[in-house]
Amino acid sequence: MQWQEVRNIYPDQYVLLEILNSHTEDSMQYVDEVALIKAIQDPDEATKELLKCRDNNIVYHTGQEKIAIELRRNPLYRNR
Repeated sequence: MQWQEVRNIYPDQYVLLEILNSHTEDSMQYVDEVALIKAIQDPDEATKELLKCRDNNIVYHTGQEKIAIELRRNPLYRNR
């Protein structure tokens, strides 16, 4: 399913998705195809679902025109 289809079916909502196909440009991952797992009405529930996400699952808001995820090389490394 394309992101635009999800946006049309579930306007202005959070959705739990599985990323099926994506591509990378510079340090950004752009999602091309997704599988809808469920729509989430409550923002608090969306946050809880986001914290449980693993592998290719994400929670995203359909108000965004495209799914773009910033890739970090060392996510656990912090500078002082």
